[in-house]
Amino acid sequence: MTTPYQQQAPAGPGYTSPIPVTSAHLGHALASEWTKIKSVRSTMWTIGILLFLVISIGLLAALQTSDSDFSDTPYTVPALFGLLLGQICVITLGVLVVSSEYGTGMIRTTFTASPQRWRVLAAKFMVFFVLTFVVTAFAIAFVGIVTAAVHSGPEARATTGSEWARTVLGGSLYVTLLGMLGLAVGSMLRHSAGAITTMLGVVLVPAIMPAFLFIWESTRAVAERVMEYNAPNSLSAIFTLPMTGDEGNGMKQLTLLAVITVVAMAGSFALLEKRDV
Repeated sequence: MTTPYQQQAPAGPGYTSPIPVTSAHLGHALASEWTKIKSVRSTMWTIGILLFLVISIGLLAALQTSDSDFSDTPYTVPALFGLLLGQICVITLGVLVVSSEYGTGMIRTTFTASPQRWRVLAAKFMVFFVLTFVVTAFAIAFVGIVTAAVHSGPEARATTGSEWARTVLGGSLYVTLLGMLGLAVGSMLRHSAGAITTMLGVVLVPAIMPAFLFIWESTRAVAERVMEYNAPNSLSAIFTLPMTGDEGNGMKQLTLLAVITVVAMAGSFALLEKRDV
């Protein structure tokens, strides 16, 4: 006999939800991050400005040059001038991909939906890398194709396939790695302004510092090394400008940036699991 305060167990089989339940995986995180990055205004602004800078400045440079200017340089070189400014857009987007969620508090919702935090951060890195690399490669290749069409005279030297691959893929990879580094720094600092300022220092300080280090003979060797590996000269080496004098075509600078980015990414994953949201 049951009392009014006792509840009888339901008879028959238990309730089965008609909604299919599947285990979450990395594909779900990738779909989520792709939806986020294509939906926010910061992506459209930064990517739009990147394309505008690389293409507009590149085409302007191509129209102001002559066929003889490409006797020893690839047709993609005009894209370099816009890329030197456009890399700031990529860095900014990399920081905002993660820091904006911390700023609004939406990161709590993200980690509630996906408790495995490493999966969320890995998806952010992967989506950002593909988007930025494809957009940057398109901009460089577009400028190169238009420049080749404008300067096809006998004084210009046809750009080889290896030069196309190195400048388009190498230039895109270098700028994308800078953005990945910005994303890692943004994940560690969790503050948009602080992370963007830090990344601007990483790019701008090495470009300015040699001018002061060359004052003293004792610091001249350091100045030469910093000048060789700063972002503007690294991109110039990848694009094989004659003034760089780099026989490695920027590969050692690209390798160094890749190592630094991987270390920063590892640090961001380690801190992500140790700290509270």
